[in-house]
Amino acid sequence: MTLQQLRYIVAIDDYRHFGKAAEACGLTQSTLSLMVKKLEEELDVRLFDRDAHPVSPTEIGRKVIDQAKVVLYHVEQVAQLTRSEKESLSGPLRIALISTVSPVLVPGLFKYLGEQHPTLSLQTEEMLTGTIKDRLRKAEVDMGILAGPVREPGLLEIPLYHERFLAYVSPDNPAYAQESLRRETLAGQPLWIIRDGLRLLDTKDLQEGDFSYERYFEGGRVGILIQVVNDNGGITIIPETHQGFILYSQQHCIRPIVDPVPSRTISLVIRNDYIHEAKLNAVVDAVKRIVPGALLDNVLRKGRLVL
Repeated sequence: MTLQQLRYIVAIDDYRHFGKAAEACGLTQSTLSLMVKKLEEELDVRLFDRDAHPVSPTEIGRKVIDQAKVVLYHVEQVAQLTRSEKESLSGPLRIALISTVSPVLVPGLFKYLGEQHPTLSLQTEEMLTGTIKDRLRKAEVDMGILAGPVREPGLLEIPLYHERFLAYVSPDNPAYAQESLRRETLAGQPLWIIRDGLRLLDTKDLQEGDFSYERYFEGGRVGILIQVVNDNGGITIIPETHQGFILYSQQHCIRPIVDPVPSRTISLVIRNDYIHEAKLNAVVDAVKRIVPGALLDNVLRKGRLVL
């Protein structure tokens, strides 16, 4: 027995004619008759007196149709509840972010959502990438914002923006004299990272495969790395979106990295059964207003969704 079969017998009862009911259901009359016959065989009863003109339900058919109407009513209530939930822009919204994204997005998220959707109760928390994925799987947070690609079963990924990495170089470092830095330059100089605590990167690590920012910067604030370089010399690497946080007097220490240009894509990640489309769209709209438009090109504006 299916919901469609219940809809068919209700339609026949409404129209009292197989042909008209079939037309209303978008079926051929033969298909409708076959579906009703299968239901009758499953229930082992005759639902309609086909010899009557117009067609009319049998006594047991009348009871089945009445019950079918109740079932279909409750199904529609569930659908309406789901639609309302999808369109709701109120209640809690829990977002987990990696630490190198949090200072970029969190203030703007609170400002935009607070002004545009004051009935939303935004809660944000910084976490490591692995923790965010785990909390999403357990439905302990609604959304995660982290560096992609995620490639996790059960999670959907919406790329938000794409950014380069820049080098922050101490004026005492020989690399300061260069207009841009190549990978071999980084490998030959003290490079400060945050992984298993704040430390200098072993140059051998840079020679093992492609350089991955997320591999070497697990947590902590970019501002700490900047201060460490200022006080101890050396080099660190910062996301492009953090350039605006650096004091004007320190901007001269920033250098682009070339051949290749390291970069990352920041994505919004949700469970694949997440239904709150309105909240999802509100967060995406907020990001569009927070992040410079050039970083959104070919990413958020395409609206890609990755499973």
